[in-house]
Amino acid sequence: MIKIIEARALSPYRLYVKFSDGEEGEIDLSALAGQGVFAAWNDPEFFKRVHISSTGRSLEWGNLIDLCADSLYMSLTGQSPQELFPKLAHEGMRA
Repeated sequence: MIKIIEARALSPYRLYVKFSDGEEGEIDLSALAGQGVFAAWNDPEFFKRVHISSTGRSLEWGNLIDLCADSLYMSLTGQSPQELFPKLAHEGMRA
């Protein structure tokens, strides 16, 4: 299970994130900015308050916004869910 071990705001809507497997880099979240709860990021000071959850499995901005480690990891690495979770490729879709 991949965890976030370091995170910091670089500029509005951009984060530096490092994961437990050594992957690290910048993630651009500008596509989310201004939409719904993400409108809170329009305040640069709010965006800077990003922190890692106690489990390391998400980034949080207070009680308002959280982003899971897996989606951030896929965004950074370009991996698909099937690549990150190989067992998914072997299981049929269930509703």
